Amino acid sequence: MTRALLATFSLLPDGEPGGDLIVTALAERGVEARWVVWDDPAADWAAADLVVLRSTWDYQRRYAEFSAWMREVEGVTRLLHGADVVAWNADKAYLLELAADDDGVPVVPTALLADRGLVPDLQAAIDRWGTVVVKPRIGAGGVGVVVAASTDDPRLEGLVAGPWVVQPLVESVRTTGESSVWVLGGEVVGQVDKRPAGGEVRVHELYGGSSVAVPVDPARAEAARAAVAAAARRLGAPPAYARVDLVLLDEGWAVSELELIEPGLYLDLAPGLAVPFADLVVSVLGEA
Repeated sequence: MTRALLATFSLLPDGEPGGDLIVTALAERGVEARWVVWDDPAADWAAADLVVLRSTWDYQRRYAEFSAWMREVEGVTRLLHGADVVAWNADKAYLLELAADDDGVPVVPTALLADRGLVPDLQAAIDRWGTVVVKPRIGAGGVGVVVAASTDDPRLEGLVAGPWVVQPLVESVRTTGESSVWVLGGEVVGQVDKRPAGGEVRVHELYGGSSVAVPVDPARAEAARAAVAAAARRLGAPPAYARVDLVLLDEGWAVSELELIEPGLYLDLAPGLAVPFADLVVSVLGEA
């Protein structure tokens, strides 16, 4: 049988919630798959026909080590997505590239912040947008997100290590929420809508947010496809999979995040996504 290893991290050795559905779906398609912790020294990555990045949800705090591991894996087998794609997508500066795309992909306005020039650059963003959201440029899960209304806002004491991006606070997040749309193999296959808890802007369950699988909205599907197409133009090839996070901005849907590294499939809410993901893996294996 063809063999695929699904990379996860130490706190989820059995993979993302519902990850057994991926293993089963792949087995039904003649692919032997199992979950392996990415930094397990005993893992034999060379024995796999394909290594698939999945729930490696500590990469952002161990990025240098994770990058070195990806290069090692690419030296002995195929990696989905590859290290070059991850390097581009891990740094939220990619949002500026999407916004500059010739086809005009709607993106939440974004500027860069660093320790040098932090106060004047942050002040410029506040002057432009009012209340802003500061995020680490390499970050995930809402960790290190800070909302600030001035440069002496006490919430800025919670900044994690920089550099960061700064964006306007999109008020619709607190009402309409955020939508995640999955694009696998170029096809829109699912949507999950997310709402934050009262007073929060982060939609993650960790902060009291809630999520529900819903039918795909055509307008959001169109926005997601446009974002993936723009990423393909930047990367030189279409990404095999993507999760596009969208928020309502000026009566239209704008990209807040484009996740090409290890987007959770929310299989506990949308178990049907295991099938198109397995089909995608089989398709990639067939390209060899």
